[in-house]
Amino acid sequence: MMVQDILGKLAGEDIPFLARIAAVADSFDAMASRRAYRDSLPMEKIISEFERCKGTQFDPKIADVFLNILREHFEEIKKIQEKYV
Repeated sequence: MMVQDILGKLAGEDIPFLARIAAVADSFDAMASRRAYRDSLPMEKIISEFERCKGTQFDPKIADVFLNILREHFEEIKKIQEKYV
């Protein structure tokens, strides 16, 4: 059985903690990265998507921590990102 098949049947806290963190990180990367078919989304849009989807697509506790990081420390993150882009 494939891992996707197993994880597809899990919900809430039955989903491994690191998988819930990875879902938030991967979604942020997808929204914040420039793609061939679109530019990166504005931070306000990214924040609104996490707000809208917490509790459904994203673990609400992890989403809240991530939203706090985005709101309080994004400028620091941006400096690090610019250093490696």
